[in-house]
Amino acid sequence: MSFEAAYAHLKNCGLADAVRQFTISSATVELAAQALGCEPARIAKTLAFLRGDGCVLVVAAGDARIDNAKFKAFFGCKASMLSPDRVLAETGHAVGGVCPFGIPAHIPVYLDASLKRFETVYPACGSGDSAVALSIPQLEQAAGTRQWIDVCKGWQTE
Repeated sequence: MSFEAAYAHLKNCGLADAVRQFTISSATVELAAQALGCEPARIAKTLAFLRGDGCVLVVAAGDARIDNAKFKAFFGCKASMLSPDRVLAETGHAVGGVCPFGIPAHIPVYLDASLKRFETVYPACGSGDSAVALSIPQLEQAAGTRQWIDVCKGWQTE
């Protein structure tokens, strides 16, 4: 059902034609990059973190890692990822297909600065065998982005 919810959301945004389903798994950054034939950094991974009684979603580039100090400075709490069961309960998407589309409206979505270096990125579409090709402005709009943040490390070229 989560693919259907994400697809319906993207269809309402006029982006259904950008959705792709695969006959192979795309449940990790590496598998998604292989399925799409792109570099892993272009996979827009959606990470779910505990915040208060609920969660927040951070969408980051595939080669980025959460910087705990930056995360705490911005959100005021430790970066604690949700368990797979809680991710499904909170977002409606299982790990491997988590995306910022077709989720409950009260969940805030943040986009990390690590994505800004690309014109097109590939987030999941609610399942471990799907993705959607989106420009950064399309992602920002379709995700209902609360704001851009900088809470990752490991992706910058020195």
